[in-house]
Amino acid sequence: MKAERLADRAYTAIVGIITDADLSPGDRLPSEARLAETFGMSRTIVREALVRLAADGITEARRGAGSYVTRCPSERLGAYMPLDGLAATLGTYEVRFVVEAEGARLAALRRSSDDLALIEGRMTALRRALLSSAPAHDEDFLLHRAILEATGNDAFVAILDQLQDKVMRILRAGVDISRTRPPHVIEAMTDEHAAIVDAIRTQDGDGAALAMRWHLWQGRKRLMP
Repeated sequence: MKAERLADRAYTAIVGIITDADLSPGDRLPSEARLAETFGMSRTIVREALVRLAADGITEARRGAGSYVTRCPSERLGAYMPLDGLAATLGTYEVRFVVEAEGARLAALRRSSDDLALIEGRMTALRRALLSSAPAHDEDFLLHRAILEATGNDAFVAILDQLQDKVMRILRAGVDISRTRPPHVIEAMTDEHAAIVDAIRTQDGDGAALAMRWHLWQGRKRLMP
């Protein structure tokens, strides 16, 4: 637990370097050794933080050349989550990639006609919310939850409910940030959800899993400029 907390601190500190120094994609970060010295932490802790930053699409490691910035968290993220909680909040994507992709696959294979009707109703509500100026995070969460309910396995739903606070912060931020961009960004968000629902409707398990994974991947990217 102590190592995990230190890795979170290092993650936050590196994000701080990126934002405070106004680094851009392609800029090189200080070396592991320099970061460890600056933070008063071991290189192992710094390396763990860099691995997690790379998983979140913020940095990338280049063999023999160090770590480079790939994307910078949107300045608007601070309105939804404190930077010192960014590592934990974005870390939910690692769980969601596993749980929700498999959940979508099982939902496609197991869903009943009542399950499908609920999912389609949630999709209609989400589309309506996204195309308006109203908040859409509740509708977004309820669609994802309905998909997991269709698995017939309450454990999937319990995991999402456990992550609800962090997921809701991400959903609020994702919609708000996307609405500051060209209209095609919201259209893409709508199309991604529709692709998941279409695969569940046709009972295409692999297609549903792939569509869910793509949606989550794109959602994480939308949190960056």
